[in-house]
Amino acid sequence: MTADEMKKKAAEAALEFVENDGGVIGVGTGSTVNHFIDFLAGVKHKIEGAVSSSENSTQRLKAHGIPVFDLNATGELSLYVDGADESNRQLHLIKGGGGALTREKIIAAASKQFVCIADDSKLVDVLGKFPLPVEVIPMARSFVARELVKMGGTPVWREGFITDNGNWILDVHNLQIMEPVKTEQQINNIVGVVTVGIFAMRPADILLLGSPQGVKRVE
Repeated sequence: MTADEMKKKAAEAALEFVENDGGVIGVGTGSTVNHFIDFLAGVKHKIEGAVSSSENSTQRLKAHGIPVFDLNATGELSLYVDGADESNRQLHLIKGGGGALTREKIIAAASKQFVCIADDSKLVDVLGKFPLPVEVIPMARSFVARELVKMGGTPVWREGFITDNGNWILDVHNLQIMEPVKTEQQINNIVGVVTVGIFAMRPADILLLGSPQGVKRVE
C-alpha cells in the first residue's frame, strides 16, 4: 500500500468526528488534509462551513462549495482536523512542513477537539528528525538563527518561501526534542519568532494513522 493510500484511509476515518450539528470545523493544510477536504465534500450538508489554515486549503474548500469563515466570526470550534510531519506517542507534533504552522496553531488552540491524520511513518519515539519549522519576522531571521544555534540546532532559511502571513521560515535540523513543551516555550520566547512548529502545549487529542493493516488510533 502506498503512503498516499494510507493517508487517504486516515483522512476518511476522520469523517466520523464531523458532527451532524451544522457547526463550523477547522481544517488544516497538506497532502493528507487535501484528501480529508475531498471526503468532506461528500458530507458538507452536515456542517455550516470551515475555518481554514491556509490559502491552499481555502481554495480547495471553496472549489467543493464549502463556505470558509474567518475565525474571528465563529468563536470556539468543535473540531479541528490537520496532518503532522511527526508525532510522538504523547501526541506532541511537529508541523509546518507546508509553512502554515502559525494559522494551524491558532485554530488548534481555538478548537475543543484536535484530530490529527497521517500515515504511520509519522509516528516516532523522539521528535526532531524532521527539520523543525520556525516562522520568523523577516528582520529577525539572523538573530533568531543565532539563538537556535545556541540551542544546538542547525537552522536553514527556507529561501524563496513566504508564509501566508508575509513572514519567513527557518527549518532547524539536528534537534533531538526530548522535552517538547519546554522546547516549544523556549523557542517561542525568542524575540522575532512568530511561532514554532512544535505542538506540545496544545497537542492532538486523537491521532489517526493510516497503515497497511488499516487505521490505527492513538489517544
